[in-house]
Amino acid sequence: MNEDTPKYMIGVAAELVGMHPQTLRLYETRGLVRPRRTSGGTRLYSDAELARLRRITELASGLGLSLQGVEHVLRLEDRVTQLEQQIEDLGAALDEAARMMQAEVESVHRSYKHEIVPYQAPPGAEIVVRRRRLH
Repeated sequence: MNEDTPKYMIGVAAELVGMHPQTLRLYETRGLVRPRRTSGGTRLYSDAELARLRRITELASGLGLSLQGVEHVLRLEDRVTQLEQQIEDLGAALDEAARMMQAEVESVHRSYKHEIVPYQAPPGAEIVVRRRRLH
């Protein structure tokens, strides 16, 4: 089980975060939380959703934001989280591409090292370097 595993019914969740169950229903209606539902329709909250409910309380009570302000802040925080994940994914893809490119470069180097033979002048041959005269 992880923090996203739904496990608390609405009454227990409300008690754990110090809210009335009706407040949790209101937050669900406004889209601030999304509890999962059992086949019978019972709401189940995860630890991640309880943390989100605590964040809502912090923003509303602690900072004095309206629910509309809370919605805006949570949307921005969610977007930041998505972008951080995207950056992490892109970084991993970039690392993998760099590893593949390095392997390809090494493969190319191995293929031509056998073909390169150092030049050895035949005995008695001299290399003549001519210099141009400047007028």
